[in-house]
Amino acid sequence: MAAVVLATGACGVADARERSVTAKDTLVIGVNTDQPGVGSRVNGVYEGFDIDIAKEVAARLGVTGAKVTFHGVSSATREPMLSAGVVDLVVASYSVTPERKVKVAFAGPYYVAHQDILVRASDAGIKTVHDLKGKRLCRVPGSLSFPRVRDERGVAALPVAAKGYEDCLNALSAGRLDAVSTDDLILAGLAARAARSGGKLKVVNAPFSDEPYGIGIRKSDADGCEAVNKAITEMYQDGTAPRLLKKWFGPVHLNVTTTVPQFEGCD
Repeated sequence: MAAVVLATGACGVADARERSVTAKDTLVIGVNTDQPGVGSRVNGVYEGFDIDIAKEVAARLGVTGAKVTFHGVSSATREPMLSAGVVDLVVASYSVTPERKVKVAFAGPYYVAHQDILVRASDAGIKTVHDLKGKRLCRVPGSLSFPRVRDERGVAALPVAAKGYEDCLNALSAGRLDAVSTDDLILAGLAARAARSGGKLKVVNAPFSDEPYGIGIRKSDADGCEAVNKAITEMYQDGTAPRLLKKWFGPVHLNVTTTVPQFEGCD
């Protein structure tokens, strides 16, 4: 009987390893498709800081080229897709929070962003989060950005629903919104996208939160989480992460941090 129990236990360990991203020769990575500069899909091609980070992490796990595929996710679908095994990892401006850590594990963070505010360049009336009171502010389903303004900061902004941040950009540019508030990397990408088409937007540069971007991974995959943490550390040590930050956010003069963030721990 003891031998049977031992054999069963060994099979359980083997099964867990096979399910780990460290044992896969192909990877499906969940990414955003509507965040210019961070994660977007343009003419069928995925591009942005998160996309490059995802490729680098996959390569350091031994998976490259066509064996890495991307799957579009949203703020509302990241956790269900990861838990259901539709994607193996999520690299999608995915802020680590205690609530989310109940459902999934996080490697990293690979960057700590800060929530800020994007307005039209001509708008001199919004200088801090408190100036959003009574203003039309974009709200994206599943994102924590609007609740951080209304619930955590107690600022009575007026919610305007949008499917994603590209919708927010279009509404702001057209005057249907007064502001967009979310992570500064996303805002910088939106401002750059607007500038390429002649629009004039500006980041207020009044950050009011820390947003640690983690790489989502299934709760049971401790080995995979540790391996991804090692990959992130190497990316900062060899200059890859600073180079990618400069590539995507240097042109919009966003002040970025180029030292490895303090990890959350794989629990």
